[in-house]
Amino acid sequence: MQYKIYPPEKLKATVELPASKSISNRVLILNALSLNTNPVENLSDCEDTQVIIDAFNSDSNVFDVKGAGTAMRFLTAFLAGMDGEWIVQGSKRMHERPIFPLVDTLRTIGADIEYLGNDGYPPLKIRGKRLKGGEVYVSGSVSSQFISALMMVAPTMENGLIINIRDEIISKPYINLTAKLMEEYGIHLKWEGNRIKIKPQAYKPVSFKVESDWSAASYWYEMVSLCPHSEITLLGLQEGSYQGDANLVNLFKDLGVSTEFVPNGVIIRKVGKPTRKFFHNFIYEPDLAQTFAAACCFLHVPFIFSGVQSLRIKETDRIEALKTELKKLGFVLSETDSEMLEWDGERCFAEEDAVIDTYDDHRMAMSLSPAAIPFKSVIINDPQVVNKSYPNFWDDLKKAGFRIQS
Repeated sequence: MQYKIYPPEKLKATVELPASKSISNRVLILNALSLNTNPVENLSDCEDTQVIIDAFNSDSNVFDVKGAGTAMRFLTAFLAGMDGEWIVQGSKRMHERPIFPLVDTLRTIGADIEYLGNDGYPPLKIRGKRLKGGEVYVSGSVSSQFISALMMVAPTMENGLIINIRDEIISKPYINLTAKLMEEYGIHLKWEGNRIKIKPQAYKPVSFKVESDWSAASYWYEMVSLCPHSEITLLGLQEGSYQGDANLVNLFKDLGVSTEFVPNGVIIRKVGKPTRKFFHNFIYEPDLAQTFAAACCFLHVPFIFSGVQSLRIKETDRIEALKTELKKLGFVLSETDSEMLEWDGERCFAEEDAVIDTYDDHRMAMSLSPAAIPFKSVIINDPQVVNKSYPNFWDDLKKAGFRIQS
């Protein structure tokens, strides 16, 4: 399936953004751990969240998380501490994504987890029981979701948990998000430097409403950056959000986009010219890297991104995917080392009617679809991948005036 996307003559719209996937997935785990009978309000309706909901509502002991890495990691830690025998599996790509850093750590504190395929990778068989806890050492240079998964189940362990984080911490705001949400559910933790200490304690049930997703907002910021005189109202976003990707408010200033906070969200406008060159360390906001790579190329702003090493273990190898797909549009990206991605302004011939592959990665589809604005149209392969985080993305584009042919 393909979509051919044509831009509107003028970009002005009001958009109801999806609820935050990152918050939804964490709060579902916290709600379960608190034995909360109150449903969470405004849960994300994306695939990643739905597979966790399905797992909690299932009468089976076999859970298929499909391509949801967050669900795989959070459920692995959750089920390791729940009495019973469980099997967690996913898509072919999920079975290629390493989970041994989390499994190895859980095993050291008493978990009984078996690999059913290749060692170090899903699917998993988990024989759940109350975990002893204690003190563990984990690397901060891999997915922060491993650390978040351990943090959320730590209060239920017999001895609590001390997490010592080695190396530089990537995606630190996501760990902070987990800590803040745990505190809202009554948990006291101590985070000093690279050491997180969580004593055994009980979660308290609370009422919770999920805010809108700043990651989803980034694609609208990208579109506004490409359209003079554009104005978009994004509903449901909050000033002072726990979400790390809210930093895009500051980052997009360099690409000429202003943000006005209003009671029900934000109004974003194209107000100025972009910077001559863009530098940023995406170690705290890796999910924004694709959006900014595309936006900078389309605005002809050379860039150097550091802190992008985690992009290689996402839904796809996002660095290779960006290099391949942006080259189709005439932009030659390069890597200076494993942690850096650069575009120095080098161009090549753009393919006529280039077809953008999405690699079963929702962010590839959404970050590159704004290419329709500078190129007058763009073709996106497998557009349904947006269901992972933003199922209404294409409908929202239509409401904003984009024309989409299937």
